[in-house]
Amino acid sequence: MQPGGTLDGMDKHELAAFLRSRRERLHPEDVGMPSGPRRRTPGLRREEVAVLAHISTEYYVRLEQARAPRPSGEVLASIAAALHLTDAQADHLHVLAGVAPTRTAVHRRDVRPSIMTLLERLPATAGFVMSAAFEVLAWNELAGALMEDFATLESDERNLARRAFLDGHSTGTPLFGLEDVASFRHHVVMELHATLGRYPSDPAVRALVDDLREGSGEFARLWEQHDVQARPALTKTFRHPVVGPVTVDCDALTLPDRDQHLVLYTAAPGSRDAEIMQLLAVLGPDQMHSTRST
Repeated sequence: MQPGGTLDGMDKHELAAFLRSRRERLHPEDVGMPSGPRRRTPGLRREEVAVLAHISTEYYVRLEQARAPRPSGEVLASIAAALHLTDAQADHLHVLAGVAPTRTAVHRRDVRPSIMTLLERLPATAGFVMSAAFEVLAWNELAGALMEDFATLESDERNLARRAFLDGHSTGTPLFGLEDVASFRHHVVMELHATLGRYPSDPAVRALVDDLREGSGEFARLWEQHDVQARPALTKTFRHPVVGPVTVDCDALTLPDRDQHLVLYTAAPGSRDAEIMQLLAVLGPDQMHSTRST
């Protein structure tokens, strides 16, 4: 085998090339550093990446030269954070190094601006973005009218897992009158098992799971079953307190770069449910919220 080749699953040359390509695409201002005078080569300097990753410059240089020994999972996670890698890119980095991916970061709660714009432009569709820990992060007006005026709620009250199992909201109606709560609860438990596996050091995820286990006997029972597959719900019926039952199709689109989901509710064209959705769109969450309160 030639020096710098593959050893015990580590592809040194590909790892070196991948690191160089990622480093050269970053600018100092991307990582909070002053840009300074004009640079001879694109991207960050190797010593800057080493400082950001809290490793020695010599070792990082050797990595990019395909001369370094296998890095640990902790070192790879630090390099991934320094280079602002996505989860998919960080996984690829670990694969090239022959090391199982480790999750040390917290789950993301910032929503991509293009998704925010998309939410507002969706016709006759209630849409919202949900984090890996089931918090509603962004929503359009129709989602607010159909489900709840999320703008009036605290972050804990916008967490669908808490609403499904703890029901601490003042309305006393879990999940906005959703009929098939049992199926959703199974889905929540399955997904939170996976989320905790991806973010074992995230205090928010750990606190959520602990609160649910302590506050809900049903959650604790389902959690101990360790189910790994839940049947997706393709339609959902909401018991709306003002306009009555509304049945909608449900589609959840994965946003892999931030480990989030875009959830979309639509009604069959020409149906009574579609007419109700049009009415909710006209009234909006503010009027719906005031109507519910009277």
